[in-house]
Amino acid sequence: MTTPILPGATLGVLGGGQLGRMFVHAAQALGYATAVLDADADSPAGTVSHHHVRTGYLDADGLRELAARSAAVTTEFENVPAEALATLAGQRPVAPSAAAVAVCQDRAAEKAQFVRCGVPCAPHALIQTQAQLDAVGDELLPGILKTARMGYDGKGQVRVRDRAELAQAWGELKQAPCVLEKMLPLALELSVVVARSRDGEVVHLPVQQNLHRDGILAVTQVPAPDASEAQRQQAVACAERIAASLDYVGVLCVEFFVLADGTLVANEMAPRPHNSGHYSIDACDVSQFELQVRAMTGLPLVAPRLHSPAVMLNLLGDLWFDAGGTERTPAWAQVLAVPGVHLHLYGKAQARRGRKMGHLTVTAATAQAARDIALQVARILGLPAF
Repeated sequence: MTTPILPGATLGVLGGGQLGRMFVHAAQALGYATAVLDADADSPAGTVSHHHVRTGYLDADGLRELAARSAAVTTEFENVPAEALATLAGQRPVAPSAAAVAVCQDRAAEKAQFVRCGVPCAPHALIQTQAQLDAVGDELLPGILKTARMGYDGKGQVRVRDRAELAQAWGELKQAPCVLEKMLPLALELSVVVARSRDGEVVHLPVQQNLHRDGILAVTQVPAPDASEAQRQQAVACAERIAASLDYVGVLCVEFFVLADGTLVANEMAPRPHNSGHYSIDACDVSQFELQVRAMTGLPLVAPRLHSPAVMLNLLGDLWFDAGGTERTPAWAQVLAVPGVHLHLYGKAQARRGRKMGHLTVTAATAQAARDIALQVARILGLPAF
């Protein structure tokens, strides 16, 4: 692609979830039409797009229709089959590439990529056979056993203290290919969202500090309040090095742990915009979703500017139920009476516990003010303090 794909063209996205919805909104704001491929007739992205191709990801007719409608294609979900992206790439520019997405779909390949480009990560071992299980070194225990594929938001992960628990956990995971990671003393969780163009230009959002509960992101604070400038710079440099090593085009998020001794290790990466970057819609002059549009179309990438410190709170389906399990509507009117609150609901018809239903971002003149307001909103909604 030597010339940019300009507004007025149609951009395609594989996946109809909330990330696709926010991509569609960003593309439409810039003047593009959009096409979403997702089998769900009520998918959050499909319901707001110009075109909704209602097929599975590997449906040949659906892929042909998406390619025919679109000038370029991206994905909103890392577990979209890489072969679907490869098929589309034979007809249209696709970003990120099938090869890059395939690495992010497999924890073993992901860890190998970190090692290959000199980014530190947790000591680990691949377990695919009984022999590999038996050969695990004692120095990796206690650890966390993670399925190599299809694991996100804490799914497919088991904490193990010793060899007996490791063997039991592998059995519970149906002896699927797994990665055992040594459990490390964690001080902070950080993430970096980078965008990279086809000619290697790269920009990034500010480093984000994250809090997870039960394996699901709960709170993001920007600027990262407890990270040093050196740690932030290292995180950005590592994320950019990973993107370059993949010849990546598009938006990539890399999650990091800061250990108790201050050292930084890469945890995992996502080949798409990320939950921890949602605040950029309200707190930056260029959001992660606009960067996704710019990267896939060949438009210039500009470095996002954080114009307001921000705190993002994830809104899970649990908020739609009281202590007795009766369904209710959260106190949106009370929340929206608080200055600086930006509510984003994803258009999902059915609330379920643990399901991501939306997020809200608090912006303020100072980081402390944003935190104070976010804590006030958390009290209104019955969310834990942070």
